[in-house]
Amino acid sequence: MHNTLLTIITFIFIFGILVFVHELGHFFFAKKSGVLVREFSIGMGPKLVAFRRGTTSYTIRILPVGGYVRMAGAQEDEGDELQPGTMVTIQTNAANEVIRINASQKKQTLFQGIPVQISAVDLVDELWIKGYENGDESEIKTFHVDHDATIIEADGTEVQIAPKDVQFQSAKLWQRALINFAGSLNNFILAIVVFAIIGLMQGFVPSNSTQLGQVIDNSVAQKAGLKAGDSIEKVAGKPVKNWTELQTMLQSRPGKSTDLAVKQGTHTKEITLTPTTVTSNGQKFGQIGVQQVVKRGIGDRLLYGFTGAYSTAANVLHALANLFHGGFSLNKLGGPVAIFANTEQAAQAGFISVLLLLAFLSINIGIVNLLPIPALDGGKLLLNIIEAIRRKPLSEDKENMVQIAGFIFLMLLMLAVTFNDVIRYFIK
Repeated sequence: MHNTLLTIITFIFIFGILVFVHELGHFFFAKKSGVLVREFSIGMGPKLVAFRRGTTSYTIRILPVGGYVRMAGAQEDEGDELQPGTMVTIQTNAANEVIRINASQKKQTLFQGIPVQISAVDLVDELWIKGYENGDESEIKTFHVDHDATIIEADGTEVQIAPKDVQFQSAKLWQRALINFAGSLNNFILAIVVFAIIGLMQGFVPSNSTQLGQVIDNSVAQKAGLKAGDSIEKVAGKPVKNWTELQTMLQSRPGKSTDLAVKQGTHTKEITLTPTTVTSNGQKFGQIGVQQVVKRGIGDRLLYGFTGAYSTAANVLHALANLFHGGFSLNKLGGPVAIFANTEQAAQAGFISVLLLLAFLSINIGIVNLLPIPALDGGKLLLNIIEAIRRKPLSEDKENMVQIAGFIFLMLLMLAVTFNDVIRYFIK
């Protein structure tokens, strides 16, 4: 029971930081670009907590599996759909302009509010509401709406209305592209910071050179004649420049006879060995039983923020490149269930392991979100590039169709991956 509770808390901690940092990137650059951020949400589903600061409403929602920045006029923003016949209560200022609109049944009528049955509304361009005041259907009245008025939506969340000039599409193309990229940028920055903290906390960091720090007793490497201090220069005839490349090459050759060019002292010689096959999460990897050289200098430990992030990013890109190598398999992917299972292992191993998982997932999220798939940030960036080439955006209908198709694809893939993970981790 204690381990399960610890895992749940750790999972929420990791996911909360990842989502917060990613969405904070979108939020920050949207604000800088003059785009109205109507809502900043951590979590999905029904809201638990909501409060407003400035022009933005901040919400915490019940499902800790994501979040969003709701920018005015962007894909995530459904707009203010006040249909004819809708009953609202409005509040006006001294200039008789509407400053609050209550369209929720969950909130009490506004103080000194005016009941209005909507007949027509424009909260984007000309900013007015037309309707029947106090049920008097003999006259349609027009109420001018303040540019910064707020609306209380059906679920009780109060957000600012979204006039045209503060909508996402009103920003310049380069600003919209930067907003779309900013979430992944923040994930990369988070990973760099976390790797640097890890280096400082543990007092040493692995070197990214191809020099061997330790050769495990009775391992494939030791039996082949490798020793601590040796440097591996080539794997299967291909040069390797750093530990990341060396590890990637060896892991890709489980059970295959492999020639190594090894520098021992001032001499280079050829050594042939066969990496042991190791299975992890349904995938096979090669392993020879060697460890990296470690460094203990304060500069090296701080620099690990960059070297650790680079090494992890290289491994993620290699995994993506090999996703369809040898046939596509859901075992090569992992969803929330796989992350939860890895969180359990990290929580039991200690705080540094939790930080390593946080940094690893942050790099993963940053890279995966940049894939040119509709509904992901990379898909939006692709649309920005297309707009730059065409010198005009796709029509709203076409863009919506592309985004919906991408969303459906991602949801189906997520369901398939989650189902597969349940079988992998809890049934087999």
